[in-house]
Amino acid sequence: MIVSTHSYHLNLQSQWNFIHPVFHISLLEPLKTSTIPNRHQEPPPPIIIEEEEEWEVSQILDSKLKRSKLCYLVEWKGLSQDSERSTWEPTENLKNCPELVKDIHSLYPDKPGPNY
Repeated sequence: MIVSTHSYHLNLQSQWNFIHPVFHISLLEPLKTSTIPNRHQEPPPPIIIEEEEEWEVSQILDSKLKRSKLCYLVEWKGLSQDSERSTWEPTENLKNCPELVKDIHSLYPDKPGPNY
């Protein structure tokens, strides 16, 4: 949404709710898509937060206990290879997507999960 001639209000995902959603136009650039038919679009780069790479979670597919530690099968946004698209991650790696963790346990209440 255009706020003024020099700023835009962006609809940010919930994990970015700590960031003010209005940006000056000098900070924005248009999405570059491929103009070549059937060309594979490269996955988005990881987000860098506090000098660590972070990838965006598309959805949580499953949960299990591994050595008494809760883990989730995570599908990552933008990754196309099956070997990279889904990985088992410990709970502490999913602190930025609590709504997705809650969703998997709402759908599958008998799966291993945290105590709500």
